[in-house]
Amino acid sequence: MELIQRADSVRRERVGAKLELCSIRNAKSGQCSEDCKYCAQSVHHKTDVQVYPLDSVDQMVQAAATAKDIGVQRFGIVTSGAALSHDEVARVAEATSEIRSRIGIKVCGSLGILHQNDLQLLKEAGMERYHHNIETSRRFFPYITTTHTFDDRIATIHAARNVGMEVCSGGVIGLGETIDDRIDMAICLRELDVDSVPINVLVPVKGTALENQALISCNDVIRTLAIFRIVLGNKAIRLAAGRETVLKDFQALAFHAGANAMLIGGYLTTRGRSVQEDHNLVAEVLASW
Repeated sequence: MELIQRADSVRRERVGAKLELCSIRNAKSGQCSEDCKYCAQSVHHKTDVQVYPLDSVDQMVQAAATAKDIGVQRFGIVTSGAALSHDEVARVAEATSEIRSRIGIKVCGSLGILHQNDLQLLKEAGMERYHHNIETSRRFFPYITTTHTFDDRIATIHAARNVGMEVCSGGVIGLGETIDDRIDMAICLRELDVDSVPINVLVPVKGTALENQALISCNDVIRTLAIFRIVLGNKAIRLAAGRETVLKDFQALAFHAGANAMLIGGYLTTRGRSVQEDHNLVAEVLASW
């Protein structure tokens, strides 16, 4: 409770009573060449995840319109795979431009390990934030992924910064890492000066390498959120996948332990709660702040 109170104090002083909502579109699914042990979309695993190619421009624009209708401030275009081809990046850039002009919602991208010229194209099209998780600590990363390195991820974050984009970067907890790994991850994100930090909680998926990993406790999640708020000060701490499964009826407590943002409307390969339930939660949290 002392840790929660300290984190809530930092949130009040550094952020205030501001709670941001975002939603994502899984715009290209499955057949990822990378071997991230938790991921249902990896070709190294045998799961029943949907597989489909990159959405059309119209599909991405319609998804953005739906996101705006459910009351979020940001819409993220997310794709599977190590990286998009240049032609695919151009399609996402076209969709971004259409979304900005026709829908009027902020656009974020999570498109893998991109070079600076592709990021520049997206930035010029109106994409203002790039999402690229570091996933865990530098020490623990090789236990989770071997097909690319921690430094590959850091380089993409720097490239996004170089073209003037904001950066959203966090990771997954409950992979088998220690609390020291989580602290190291938080410190790394502070050093990178990212703008938003999504915290996903592993819910093991059958067919993945971590299908038998035990769920972490609600207390463990709350303690981690509080540590991230204390370490990261004024950054957005964003609840993401796994919150419903692990926190259950204690989701409101997460916002008193430092969280001030949330992903709603479902995730990449799993469905979340109803949008109305999440809006009710937001109203409850804001009233208590």
